[in-house]
Amino acid sequence: QAQLVESGGGSVQAGGSLRLSCEVSGSEYPYCMGWFRQAPGKEREGVASIIYITDARADYADSVKGRFSISRDYAKKMMYLQMTSLKPEDSATYYCAADWRSSSCDRAASTYAYWGQGPQVTVSS
Repeated sequence: QAQLVESGGGSVQAGGSLRLSCEVSGSEYPYCMGWFRQAPGKEREGVASIIYITDARADYADSVKGRFSISRDYAKKMMYLQMTSLKPEDSATYYCAADWRSSSCDRAASTYAYWGQGPQVTVSS
């Protein structure tokens, strides 16, 4: 049974940076991984996704393009979300997600079968 363990959430002032990490357990590498976020009273938003196997086709929500960067360390089975120029509206619970099926890879929540626990990110103005 695969597990995703996240770290790196916290509080930061607007304009600051944070990096989220997601460690993947299990013997096989996921095909697709992504980052999602959900603020109170709002729907879950797909922030970024990447084909983990090939490190290809990174895709970002318009709200974070140019500010967030998704990456992975294949050897360590880690995925990262580097967040810069943070805004108060980026405050949310952030989730990493993974799927092992070689099908689609995008920012739709239905693409993913496995989810991390969701660290909190708070950006103050």
